[in-house]
Amino acid sequence: MAWYVPNSEYVTHDVGGKLPNALGIYDMSGNVWEWCRDWYASYPGTSTDYKGPASGSYRMVRGGSHLYDAYVLQSGYRNYNYPSYVIFIMGFRLARTQ
Repeated sequence: MAWYVPNSEYVTHDVGGKLPNALGIYDMSGNVWEWCRDWYASYPGTSTDYKGPASGSYRMVRGGSHLYDAYVLQSGYRNYNYPSYVIFIMGFRLARTQ
């Protein structure tokens, strides 16, 4: 279901090379970290729909990459980086409503 250290051969892969998740979405975990709209902040306790602060210094990234182990592939795992930081292990997902 995901490209990560044991199966990626340390390179990124085209979308759709693994099976989709239960919602039919490909590559939500592994391959490259996904830049998220949320700004990074500590969670305020338990939350089911946490949106984060309106501004900040770091953008949230999720999903892990082909250069990381399985523990970062969990949907609840998150990391952060500067918005201006560019590296080959980060990307973004285009989405549309219709």
